[in-house]
Amino acid sequence: MTRHDPQHYLTLTLIQDGPVATLTLNRPDKRNAISYDLIEELHHALDEVHKSESHILILTGAGSAFSSGMDLDNLREITRHTEEENLADSGRMAHMFRVLYDFPKVTIAAVNGVALAGGCGLATLCDFTLAAPEAKFGYTEVRIGFVPAIVSTFLLRQIGEKHARDLLLTGRIISAEEAFRLGLVNEVVSGENLMDRARELAITLVANSPASLLATKRLLRTYSHLELDHQIAAAVDENACIRTTHDFREGISAFLEKRKPSWTGR
Repeated sequence: MTRHDPQHYLTLTLIQDGPVATLTLNRPDKRNAISYDLIEELHHALDEVHKSESHILILTGAGSAFSSGMDLDNLREITRHTEEENLADSGRMAHMFRVLYDFPKVTIAAVNGVALAGGCGLATLCDFTLAAPEAKFGYTEVRIGFVPAIVSTFLLRQIGEKHARDLLLTGRIISAEEAFRLGLVNEVVSGENLMDRARELAITLVANSPASLLATKRLLRTYSHLELDHQIAAAVDENACIRTTHDFREGISAFLEKRKPSWTGR
């Protein structure tokens, strides 16, 4: 049995127990918001699992949330970014989602609570998504003048255009049961049994040939590789572009100040 020292990371914990690794977003006081540090550490942790003996990765969140989306301090920074910085930041987010989506080993998200915006992306880009009944899902970007550009290309593949338009244009937050009906979630499991069910699924998958699992995931990636490259490049540009608008700056300010935004359409 190989166990990783949880203190190795600041924003997450990684425990490797033989063939199963468990990666926990560990900023419970911030509802596991996605900071730049978390993105960097997530890349390192995924690379560590990739190189390890683990065949299955379980992704979950510490505390009552899975991930509430982008970190508030990072949101404040974005309003002061240059065009080059916006493009680099958008590319950083896109790379995080793409690495998780293309991860060669099987991934299971155990969604213990709210999963919003980028957090919803992390929860639903895994091969399997299990959710507690109290979990909530939503792509809430349009509520604050943002564009859910990068996640949109993945969401279209998962639930189809009509449902994707609904979630992306309304920015509404949905229950675990509705997420299950739409196809974002594989199973709704009671909160006290969520991690046990995730481990049970992992053990079922471990019984399969590791070579076959790797080959199957590799094959699935080839089906959409070129199309995803093109769509994500366009999404990164759109994500960076919206940040130059008045509505974006107003939306972020209103969100941080906890007031209703005053939109101008510019």
